[in-house]
Amino acid sequence: MNAPANLRFTVDHMWVRWQGVGLCVGITEFAQQALGDVVFADVPRVGMAVETGTAFSWLESGKAVVDLHPPVNGTIVGSNSLLSEKPELINRDPYGGGWICVIEPHAPADVDRLLDAEAYRVLVEQMAPGPKS
Repeated sequence: MNAPANLRFTVDHMWVRWQGVGLCVGITEFAQQALGDVVFADVPRVGMAVETGTAFSWLESGKAVVDLHPPVNGTIVGSNSLLSEKPELINRDPYGGGWICVIEPHAPADVDRLLDAEAYRVLVEQMAPGPKS
């Protein structure tokens, strides 16, 4: 399972990385594999205020429709409009071209509360079926 060290993660399988004054946001490799082939991506509109715990976007695959929740409170300052035409980018390149949006956080220090790569790997391992070591 790929969890790049330069990213921070949420327990609901979102990732963030600093991009200027904002946080580039997407879903993790683990999440996209569980979801299967993404066939539609609703990207949030620029200027939209977002709050943790409240859905701000959604993805549809052959398996399910899932709501996405922002990792921090803030304002959408960029969105990946390419996903409207090519939602499969989320599956092909979840940490690159499959990014969803950029959020300018209201409190940048909130990012420090997100999981680092090692903590996220441990979380995913605990979720895996089978014997635990």
